[in-house]
Amino acid sequence: MPITYYSSNSDIPTVTRDEEFMSMALEEARKALKKGEVPIGAVVVCEGRIIARGHNLTETLTDVTAHAELQAITAAAQYLSGKYLTNCTLYVTLEPCVMCAGAIGWAQISRIVYGASDPKRGFSRFAPKAFHPKAKISAGVLEKTCGDLLSSFFTEKRKG
Repeated sequence: MPITYYSSNSDIPTVTRDEEFMSMALEEARKALKKGEVPIGAVVVCEGRIIARGHNLTETLTDVTAHAELQAITAAAQYLSGKYLTNCTLYVTLEPCVMCAGAIGWAQISRIVYGASDPKRGFSRFAPKAFHPKAKISAGVLEKTCGDLLSSFFTEKRKG
């Protein structure tokens, strides 16, 4: 499974489409933060435009499955009136967990782009083959911004 890693310390100040869409996922993560949720956000892009958005709602819905990716996948499937998202890209601020990776695989999402890695619970450690075999993965897009948002959330949580 090919993974493209992006350096967040690039000297080139260009904004790629991946960074643009990851910024939209970060907006979703900030919505989660305002609700007291773990700040993770996701967007689904099809043919160059956002068709679905989602952010963590596990506390709000008292549902451990209400992860940002699943919220966005459900919304995208409803928008497209079909369960397969074969021509779509999922942008998510944190590396998907095993549960989300399974859903992403079943939805047959063509491309997955994530920001910060999750060495403790991420798919790459526990289920590296969960995605569709033809899926392309890009990691580390706006990694520092995504990681800093999560780190500050957990730092504040530990203080309180």
